Amino acid sequence: MLKRLLPLALATFAVGTDSYVIAGLLPAIATDLRVSTPAAGQLVTVFALVMAVSAPVMGAITSGLDRRSALLIALSVFVVGNAVTAVGTSYEVVMFARVVTAVGAGMINSAASSTAGAIAPPERRGSALAFVLGGLTLATALGLPLGTLIGRSDWHVTLWAVAGVGLVAIVGIVVGLPKVTLPAASLGDRLRPLKQGRVLSLLAVTALAFVGAYILYTYIAPALKDATDGSESLFTIVLLAWGLGILAGNIIAGRLVDRHDPARVLTAPLVIAAAALALTSVATSTYASTLVWAAVWGVALGIVVVPQQHRLIALSPAAAPVLLGLNSSAIYIGIALGGGLGGLAQESFGIAPRSLGLPAAAVTTLALLYHLTTVRRRPAAAPQPTPSTPEPAEA
Repeated sequence: MLKRLLPLALATFAVGTDSYVIAGLLPAIATDLRVSTPAAGQLVTVFALVMAVSAPVMGAITSGLDRRSALLIALSVFVVGNAVTAVGTSYEVVMFARVVTAVGAGMINSAASSTAGAIAPPERRGSALAFVLGGLTLATALGLPLGTLIGRSDWHVTLWAVAGVGLVAIVGIVVGLPKVTLPAASLGDRLRPLKQGRVLSLLAVTALAFVGAYILYTYIAPALKDATDGSESLFTIVLLAWGLGILAGNIIAGRLVDRHDPARVLTAPLVIAAAALALTSVATSTYASTLVWAAVWGVALGIVVVPQQHRLIALSPAAAPVLLGLNSSAIYIGIALGGGLGGLAQESFGIAPRSLGLPAAAVTTLALLYHLTTVRRRPAAAPQPTPSTPEPAEA
């Protein structure tokens, strides 16, 4: 199964790197395109919003395709979008290219996860989802610093590198992934779960968890200025600790979900994340304690997505592309709202960046409480449907 999952993880790694790396290259992009840095920053905002909106829509449109075809289409759009971004010489062209890239990226995340859920047996589904999602979390730990390092001399090179990773993923899917079909269902059947209040409840928990995290993480550099003495190198190490923590949490989540109720698995990390955020000011008083704090918070946040994906797939395997696309949307909406609320807290209420951990903890606690209500009112567990058997690879 590793041969089938590896190109999926590589595809999500490319998406994660592409999502994060532009922020580190904004000054160079702004200079090259002759726009202000805030204007260049809209490239990041538009990318996130288009991903959030397009992921469930494209998931629904392509849900009737076999998973290999859907992935190849998505990756092709993604590679072309990055290539056009790399050769773009005007702000308008680069903005258009980022919109195209975001559409492909949103399709990749949902298609890769739904493929992993389909080819893995039920008892190993959590591990399969965690492995594929690991590409995205590995991008958090390594993609951003590596991409920024590559792009220091020329930001175009980073975009070409991301496009190259996408091409390698395409080759891996063509060679290693058979034709995978989801359970037969009409488009109406695939969209029917969206009418379930339970689906909206799960998505709300995902969104709230990421709102809480990104109230602080969006402004993590100024928040940790004292702890790192303003050193970029020390700050990068903190981000690496946080990213590696997320990767570790992702791996842990896969193993836990395969052995325990996914709903129960989600409770502890939300408690730990809320506590870590509430203790931000105290925990970041020294550099050593900051590293520990970042790793612990990262592990807790890294566990969140896998059980949520597992729960959504269990509700309706046939609707997995749509549901996982919506979960991806919930994540990006949470990221966008978290950044906005963190900025509002500073501008309107005078909260210092280092103190953003308190409102972040409050929102995370809200996510925890809402999650607990969804656990209490859920219906009795139904037998899990057996995922479809992959068809033999075509010659």
